[in-house]
Amino acid sequence: MGRRKLDINTASVDEFTSLSGIGQIKAKAIIDLRNELGQFAEVNDLQKVPGIGSVLMDHNRPVLQCKIVKVKQRPKISRATRSRIASRAASGRLLVEESPNLPVASNCNASLPTTLCRRYNTRRNGSENISRDPTVLSVVAKKPRCQYKRRWKAAAVRTLPSPQRSAKRRRAANQPPVVPANVQPCSSRGEDGGVGNSLSKHTSTGNCGETLARPSSSKCSDNAQNAQNPHHLRRRGFFRARRANPLHAAEDHSAYASGTGEVGGRTVCSAAENACAQQATSALDDDSATSTQSNLSISHELPDRRWTKRKPEPSDDSRGPKKFCCSEESGSELQDETSCEQQTLSAVESSQSSSTRKQKIPSKKNPPPLLNGWLKTFQNWTPSERLLALDELVEICDPTQVRHVMQVIEPQFQRDFISLLPKELALYVLSFLEPNDLLRAAQTCRYWHMLAEDNILWREKCHEEGISESLVFGSIVRRKRPSSKSLWKSLFLRQQQIEKNWRASNRAPKVLKGHDDHVITCLEFNGMKIVSGSDDNTLKVWSAVTGKCLRTLTGHTGGVWSSQMSGNVIISGSTDRTLKVWDADTGRTIFTLYGHTSTVRCMHLHKNRVVSGSRDATLRMWDVETGHCLHVLIGHMAAVRCVQYDGRRVVSGAYDYMVKIWDPEKETCLQTLAGHTNRVYSLQFDGMHIVSGSLDTSIRVWSAETGACLHTLVGHQSLTSGMELKDNILVSGNADSTVKVWNITTGQCLQTLNGPNKHQSAVTCLQFNRKLIITSSDDGTIKIWDLRTGEFIRNLVTLESGGSGGVVWRIRCNNSKLVCAVGSRNGTEETKLLVLDFDVEDDAQSAAGRAATTVAAS
Repeated sequence: MGRRKLDINTASVDEFTSLSGIGQIKAKAIIDLRNELGQFAEVNDLQKVPGIGSVLMDHNRPVLQCKIVKVKQRPKISRATRSRIASRAASGRLLVEESPNLPVASNCNASLPTTLCRRYNTRRNGSENISRDPTVLSVVAKKPRCQYKRRWKAAAVRTLPSPQRSAKRRRAANQPPVVPANVQPCSSRGEDGGVGNSLSKHTSTGNCGETLARPSSSKCSDNAQNAQNPHHLRRRGFFRARRANPLHAAEDHSAYASGTGEVGGRTVCSAAENACAQQATSALDDDSATSTQSNLSISHELPDRRWTKRKPEPSDDSRGPKKFCCSEESGSELQDETSCEQQTLSAVESSQSSSTRKQKIPSKKNPPPLLNGWLKTFQNWTPSERLLALDELVEICDPTQVRHVMQVIEPQFQRDFISLLPKELALYVLSFLEPNDLLRAAQTCRYWHMLAEDNILWREKCHEEGISESLVFGSIVRRKRPSSKSLWKSLFLRQQQIEKNWRASNRAPKVLKGHDDHVITCLEFNGMKIVSGSDDNTLKVWSAVTGKCLRTLTGHTGGVWSSQMSGNVIISGSTDRTLKVWDADTGRTIFTLYGHTSTVRCMHLHKNRVVSGSRDATLRMWDVETGHCLHVLIGHMAAVRCVQYDGRRVVSGAYDYMVKIWDPEKETCLQTLAGHTNRVYSLQFDGMHIVSGSLDTSIRVWSAETGACLHTLVGHQSLTSGMELKDNILVSGNADSTVKVWNITTGQCLQTLNGPNKHQSAVTCLQFNRKLIITSSDDGTIKIWDLRTGEFIRNLVTLESGGSGGVVWRIRCNNSKLVCAVGSRNGTEETKLLVLDFDVEDDAQSAAGRAATTVAAS
């Protein structure tokens, strides 16, 4: 059987300690919080207790439950009853009033009852004179059938005699009591009568032993006799009403236990009780008359005795005066009763004076007596002892005290230390913040804003992010200088906005149509100009800003398969076995370079020298300023497919499975890197590392100095068609439709760009920067990915003919623009260039005209 669940609204401290991880301190804290809230609304409310977290709650949740205790409301009074009470109250026959606060009497004899001798009007049995003053209070307590199912009902309700009752009884009730000559009656209300007439009076000297004569009426005498008849009183409901109220039962119990007095206040037990009754009457009268005197209360405990009824002693003269205080036989007790009354009065005065005395609140000026000694003891302890003491102190504190400690401690850590430091040190501290955190810190105050605008600080942040002025603005002549005080901060914010545009902004591309239905084999882009080469034997120069075709370069007699551009100089290689040097501004041919005996398949330009590789298995170095062939590199046994040149060494890959390192000045092969088992199709060279991709599905990392193979990167399933290397990060695209990110220093694959959004065909080209990767494929899409996480961001271009012949052949991009060459081999997609501009300055123009701009080829 499962463990019984624990109700957190009724559980005790011991039951809470039975839970896992709950000790005595936490259990007491739970009880304190429950008392403060009244009850818990749900099990999770336990987490408001310090030290109870989500882990502890999850561990104990299966055995916890929270039952809401519904408070039973008092029964409502029906409209009929309410109207009947209102009508009787209007006619003066019904008085309803809440139970008043009882007077105080302390330092009294132990034999006194818990409640001072309160007189309850019993008009029906005619034993007392009842005033018609509406302020007279009368309490009737009805005993419920089951004390566990119903609450005590206490209301001040008394029904006055109806006008049809006997006139004699009304006259007898209005007659003043007969007072002996040696007794001076004392009215507690003054001229208007009131409760003073319905309660026993004491003498001016404080003695309560004198007897008061009841009204001289035969009917009243009969009522008095009936009052002495217990059966008559029970029939009247008198004893039932008094036994139902604990206060009445206590009074009667004390009266009969002492051996003097009668039930219901007919004969008072002693003079001291009469004195207490007089004080209670005065307090009630003052309260009903809106007096400012304090109410009195008593705190004597009642003896645990059963209530018993004492038979009244027979009287010689049934019509004689009825004793309200004490009989003639108890005259010897007058002195004791007088002293008790004096003690009661002195106790009342002392209680009133103590209630007005202000209690001193502990403060720094008025500390508790033991506080200074405790602090000195704490100061004498070692640091470890102090920490232990603080831990124990926090454990025994309730939640309210813990919150107070937090409010005191938190301001100690909220100091503006940046403003207290010299400017140089403050800037050094701020330099450790990330750029986004630095932007938020600038909103703290004016001084922080001034520090956060420092130009040198933002220059360092831009360098960390790889941002330069040329990268952001390029060579755009129409750019505007930022209005901010910090130029580098403006550059950073501009670059941040450009990155957001790459990720989310939907820009309509410019469409540059040309080359008819031929294949675009090579593509170059320098920010202002776009150069496309095709197998239609021509090259076209486009404006990247306006999308217009500026020039068409004609002169080759075969298809153009490779090209390079630097400034206004364009070099192209063709199947006609020549290289041509062009002026991009005029479109004229500067040089035609002859020497190769087969198709010029690849080339690489560095400053004013270009190295070309041909299917004739040779490499040649040319001077583009003079058009001379400087060096010829011979050594490969098959066509040269790729080449790299850093100004000092030449690296080439060929179909003979070899990678060679050359010294062009000496025309010698320095290293032959053997390891691939199939053709080498791609190369990357950063001066220290050589990365080669082959048809054997592997990628190899070589040392440029020693020629040793450092790593073999395995993971692709087909030809590695394109690669790019930056800062030891290699991104490779493969014909198996996947893209991988590698760390060439460790040989580890960092990311594989696949999943449901991966390319559906071979990857044709790729580009990447510090944060983004852009890939193109034969499936007619261009996708953008996150470099650090490998997550797919979105599709930048999706051709309608993708999957049925539409292809993206080449892509080139810079910081803010993307140029892609698209078409098809079966005529399903027109050959064209698409230009997407994500620059910030062009936002207004992009919003104004979303339609694509089509420029016809000239």
